Amino acid sequence: MNILIIGSGGREHALAWKCAQSPRVSKLYCAPGNAGIMQIADCVPLAVDDLAGLKSFAKDQGIDLTIVGPELPLSLGIADEFRRDKLKIFGPTRQAARIETSKAFAKDLMARCRIPTAASQTFEHVDAALRYLDTCSVPLVIKADGLAQGKGVIVASTRQEAEDAVRAMLDRRQFGEAGARIVIEDFLQGEELTMMAFADGRTVVPMIGAQDHKRIGEHDTGPNTGGMGAYAPAPLATDALREHVLHDILYPAVEGLSRMGSPYYGVLYAGLMVDNGRSAVLEFNARFGDPETQVVLPLLKTDLVDILEAVVEHRLDQIQIEWHPLTAVCVVLASEGYPGSYRTGIPITGLDRIDTDHVIVFHAGTRDDNGTVVTAGGRVLGVTGIGPDLHTARARAYDAAEMIAFDGRYFRRDIAARAIPTSV
Repeated sequence: MNILIIGSGGREHALAWKCAQSPRVSKLYCAPGNAGIMQIADCVPLAVDDLAGLKSFAKDQGIDLTIVGPELPLSLGIADEFRRDKLKIFGPTRQAARIETSKAFAKDLMARCRIPTAASQTFEHVDAALRYLDTCSVPLVIKADGLAQGKGVIVASTRQEAEDAVRAMLDRRQFGEAGARIVIEDFLQGEELTMMAFADGRTVVPMIGAQDHKRIGEHDTGPNTGGMGAYAPAPLATDALREHVLHDILYPAVEGLSRMGSPYYGVLYAGLMVDNGRSAVLEFNARFGDPETQVVLPLLKTDLVDILEAVVEHRLDQIQIEWHPLTAVCVVLASEGYPGSYRTGIPITGLDRIDTDHVIVFHAGTRDDNGTVVTAGGRVLGVTGIGPDLHTARARAYDAAEMIAFDGRYFRRDIAARAIPTSV
């Protein structure tokens, strides 16, 4: 099979790494890729939003399956474009992807399907939003309705912080058109959990649970990022909880979209808040999570290509998905200043010192500069340690992270600490 992966981050490197293990893959491409992906795939200089160029490439190269990594091409309707020309693509249609691209749409879907989530209201005008704040208790969560690269969520602990967030989004357009409409919702107490699932419009198969660390600072302080690390399987995701999530959240969402005429084919990501064994949805995403993919896919035993093809061909019920009885911990190495402004083009050293038997370094924001790997983004690398238990996997990830250096390198030192309270 000839496979094309769309994207350039750590999630796409993990997808390429896993697909490259399949004996069915004869040629692997990535558009546009990065310095790590280029070691296992042919990187193509096509932007993720160049739908016409990507479709032409898929036709010209005889691509048997295209895998969409990031949300942007899904929001633009790349799956619709490919399917229109009978090209196999893994990812939901533009309409189905609204479960991620519009927080208001997702909230309405959850209300219709009785999926547990926080109470909320949607606003487009500042005055109405501020009046609503007068009726609420803090803390509150203010979300940009559209795509904001994982940064469009503000947790306001005071009335003033909530008002500032509303004005920043609706008045000053902090997140551009993504924040032209906002959702104000109640703050949920508990512990966060990510549950991703494969879905082919009818069958839903959950993956192992993972926990992400979104805040830039240790002990979950500072602004939100795209994710500073993750681990899997999360002890919080018990068998009972997974069954609850499958039957009360994932299946109702997929069935609800089908009833609306938007059957869901791809990965459905549920970001959850868990409290006393019950969960409520914080957000849905329409693709693999990042960095959760960097800890989930290394534990997948079944051939990923077989699974993705079964989803595309609507026969997921015929695939038995198995997992390795191991643990994975990913520590993200970021550029100084992220999630704000940061420098790029900084040489990275130490990559050749990593024990590749137990550690995988997934490139996120890197590029090749005449044979030298340099930084090219805010999140630069995802260092994933694999082990028989959380202690071992975590130690391997951090040992490797210390070996890699670039000027201004920053990483959190408490990834997975919530599952090992005495380790930090």
